[in-house]
Amino acid sequence: MSKIAVFGAGSWGTAFSLVLADAGNDVTIWGRRQDVCDTINQDRENSEYLPGIVLPDAVRATHDPEEAAAGAEFLVLAVPSQTLRANLTEWAPVIDSKTIFVSLMKGVELGTVKRMSEVIAEVTGAGDDRIAVVSGPNLAKEISRREPAASVVACADEKVAKRLQAACHTWAFRPYTSHDVVGCEVGGAYKNVVGLCVGIAVGLGFGDNTTASLITRGLAETARLAQALGAERLTLMGLAGLGDLVATCSSPLSRNRTFGEKLGRGMTVEEIYASTRQVAEGAKSCASIRDLAHRVGIDAPIAEQVDEVVQGNIAAHDVIDAFINRATKAEHE
Repeated sequence: MSKIAVFGAGSWGTAFSLVLADAGNDVTIWGRRQDVCDTINQDRENSEYLPGIVLPDAVRATHDPEEAAAGAEFLVLAVPSQTLRANLTEWAPVIDSKTIFVSLMKGVELGTVKRMSEVIAEVTGAGDDRIAVVSGPNLAKEISRREPAASVVACADEKVAKRLQAACHTWAFRPYTSHDVVGCEVGGAYKNVVGLCVGIAVGLGFGDNTTASLITRGLAETARLAQALGAERLTLMGLAGLGDLVATCSSPLSRNRTFGEKLGRGMTVEEIYASTRQVAEGAKSCASIRDLAHRVGIDAPIAEQVDEVVQGNIAAHDVIDAFINRATKAEHE
């Protein structure tokens, strides 16, 4: 049994805590809100984010970051990507120098255009051997219901990746190891933007031909950027790329697809934010992903158009028009 801290009591942080507990670990969730922590401890349920899911006895929650981090072999980060730097700066003094950071976050930081592993390294000074990511087709509600799923655990240090793999392998959750942290992070962040775009198409009333076209071109766009940053192309064909992309774009459980659908139906970004506490990372990261692609000279039409909609510069239906009316070219150009 390992002692594992999960910082973030939202739907994915809570669902992954359940996976870790099922794998035999002692799990402490840090929650931003005391009332959520109290509900987890008293009712064995995170009723706000995963109602109806009974949490194992090995999962407990606290609002005290020092208490959560004490003695942790792994510290899992499941907070919104745009708040990571500020949060981690606050938490770093209470985290042991041997603790391994595990990122569940799928975003790119605004302004710096850094991936989450880069932010972790910059804030904490942790080396590549202490930073891992988990990424794959892992919708929180299905994971919490223990429906069969697979994912990728990536770390530059193979031994660390295998330790993390063992720590989250259950009868319902199958993790595969990888050393391609860059590919997993870019795939995880970009799929949220593509999910928004697919959601817009669905909200506008378009069908499977349109959505399949957007998913496929979105994957090509993701792979171009990932390779330019040093990732391996095969990573984007696997669970952290294609797998995550399909789940996000196909499921009504996806926050990013749902956000896009609401945009397609005419809601404003402000109206959507006001209607939910859940964070759609694609809406937050589309600008930074667009900026990152521009900096490395990669054509990113889907990210560009989605960002224009989120910024309120164009209407949702203009995204599809722009996609169809782009200059013709060979598919693999």
